[in-house]
Amino acid sequence: MFPAVSLDVAAALKTLVLTLDLVGTFVFALSGATAGVKRRLDIFGVLVLSFVAANSGGIVRDLLIGATPPAAISDWRYLLVSVMAGLLIFFRYPKVRHLKNPVLVFDGAGLALFCVAGAQKALVFGLAPWAAALLGMLTGVGGGVARDVLLSQVPAVLRAEVYAVAALAGAAVVVMGHVLGLPSGPMAAAGAVLCFGLRMAAIRCDWHLPVARTPEEPEQEARDGR
Repeated sequence: MFPAVSLDVAAALKTLVLTLDLVGTFVFALSGATAGVKRRLDIFGVLVLSFVAANSGGIVRDLLIGATPPAAISDWRYLLVSVMAGLLIFFRYPKVRHLKNPVLVFDGAGLALFCVAGAQKALVFGLAPWAAALLGMLTGVGGGVARDVLLSQVPAVLRAEVYAVAALAGAAVVVMGHVLGLPSGPMAAAGAVLCFGLRMAAIRCDWHLPVARTPEEPEQEARDGR
């Protein structure tokens, strides 16, 4: 007879959240650093932007659910991952320029990872499913908002092709899996793939949410959001 193997579900969920968080931190840091290099910031500015883009959403999430101090400032791994990504882009930026738009690609990947990580962590802390989905969306869009504000741009969540909606869809998949009792790992992967796929498809196909029209604006300007 083989001894029974006990599985600590809570520990497994925490490990999954940490893994998603760190991978998302790295990818969003790449996004922030790439935007900083394109705006000709010095090395300190690039590193600051990489940290802010990578950790703002997670910090807001942790404060809202009472996970204080936030992991981004209490766990050295978040700072290390952010700095490593910033240095990688600063010294190797020509290697990633062959991508059509590296900021959008990294941003989409970070959005996908963070929306599922945010929803998972909210569920671990006992939030209701609808609140976990919203918090997952907030975690995903927070870093991009902070990055764009520091660069004096209108945040992508307010102007870009389907962005927050993609994050909400990815988080909703995680929450639905939790409600139905499905395995958290595959559901997190499915949510991330859905979010990233929606974001990339929206960029490629120029999908936008409806924009309000005012009487003095031509129809085309209203459609473009100008």
